[in-house]
Amino acid sequence: MSLAINNLHARTGQRDILKGLTLEVPSGEVHAIMGPNGSGKSTLAKVLAGHEDYEVTAGTATLDGADILAMEADERSRAGLFLAFQYPIEIPGVSNANFLRAALQARQPEGVELDAVAFYHKMYAKMDILEMNRQFTSRSVNEGFSGGEKKRNEILQLMMLEPKFAVLDETDSGLDIDALKVVAQGVNAMRSPGRGFLVITHYQRLLDYIQPDVVHVLMDGRIVKTGGPDLALKLEAQGYDWLKEEALVTA
Repeated sequence: MSLAINNLHARTGQRDILKGLTLEVPSGEVHAIMGPNGSGKSTLAKVLAGHEDYEVTAGTATLDGADILAMEADERSRAGLFLAFQYPIEIPGVSNANFLRAALQARQPEGVELDAVAFYHKMYAKMDILEMNRQFTSRSVNEGFSGGEKKRNEILQLMMLEPKFAVLDETDSGLDIDALKVVAQGVNAMRSPGRGFLVITHYQRLLDYIQPDVVHVLMDGRIVKTGGPDLALKLEAQGYDWLKEEALVTA
């Protein structure tokens, strides 16, 4: 099982952003994507999630062999794809508990009702891992939350929905070191042979806590380098200029 992307091209408006991106994330592995600003990292996440502002002009993306690009956004979610947003949206008037319960109910077979007691038991257990106050269950989704609280809430959704593959778009953005450790703890608790992760980040510091199996470098809409965890350390130390120089030498 895998999330497989092949020769993916995508644009927004008249601007081409992804220009032949190819990678595969097998179940059970954590892959990280790093790259300079404007390279296409968040665009990739939004394209996979089905954001309406982005047009796929070529290529494929499959989840366990199923064409997710042919699915509506909610169908992709039910198929097992999860996106943690770089900037989580607020949903006024919808409590966290009701939001999660509705999302889980939508995944039940027709005619099967979600067990309310089991739902709350599971939710409270996950909130404890993330050190979230129980009062968050009655608050509207992300409304009035700090940046760190929003990111914890995203990981709570991940832990409750238990997707096959999770795309984390700069989950470390705006987090202090304590919040980063807690969020990483929640992600690491979800690592399993049956689940894959694609972690998009600018910084090595997240990868200190969520250690990847593979690191990809995305530049100008394409994967230009793939390696192990040491690649992220080299990028942290030397930046991206050495990759540009390497590309010139190779050419």
